[in-house]
Amino acid sequence: QVQLVESGGGLVQAGGSLRLSCAASGRAISTSTMGWFRQAPGKEREFVAGMSWSSDASQYADFVEGRFTIARDNAKNPLYLQMESLKSEDTAVYYCAARHSIMVVRTFDDYDYWGQGTQVPVAS
Repeated sequence: QVQLVESGGGLVQAGGSLRLSCAASGRAISTSTMGWFRQAPGKEREFVAGMSWSSDASQYADFVEGRFTIARDNAKNPLYLQMESLKSEDTAVYYCAARHSIMVVRTFDDYDYWGQGTQVPVAS
């Protein structure tokens, strides 16, 4: 089992920045891929970014357009999502997810573990 806990969400103005964190514990993270998804009201959950824990290989959704960075801290074992130049359309609940594979994928059905989510409202 892997337990994931997100933090760092909150109201931010358009154009602002925010850093989300995901604390992971439990079964070995070193052989996992971790990712960030988001779900806006009335929309499906969508992939934002993902990173292979063993290789640091990362992927981003097209809408990120260089504004977000996924990163990890080996010492503290959290996963981060640094978000810059936020737009109102980035408003969503952001979820941390993990899967027991070294390959980053973008389909939420392929992830085995999920956090509870953290709200990110972006005011225009």
